[in-house]
Amino acid sequence: MIERKHTSARMSKIVAHSGVIYLCGQVGAGETVTDQTSDCLSRIDALLEEAGSGREHILQAIVWLRDMADFAEMNAVWDAWVPTGHAPARACGEARLARDALKVEIIVTAALKP
Repeated sequence: MIERKHTSARMSKIVAHSGVIYLCGQVGAGETVTDQTSDCLSRIDALLEEAGSGREHILQAIVWLRDMADFAEMNAVWDAWVPTGHAPARACGEARLARDALKVEIIVTAALKP
């Protein structure tokens, strides 16, 4: 069975199937990469909790940066957020994001809590 939450005509924010949670790409508010990354990760926390998962259960993360020059700034926030010993498989690349003001977008796949 596939469960979808916060579904619109375009997408669902959460899709669950066979014990795996898929989140749509999350962005954050703020002027700086630090602000946007912090807010984005807070939104991911909320969606994971709603879906019955958490940071310790993230399997994969894909990070898109508007500019790879912001890699270290984003990683400073990311590294403080990821629980020790629970780093997911991760990729990071540069991409044109949906709006000019966006600096970071993160896509997460996670397992349900046992």
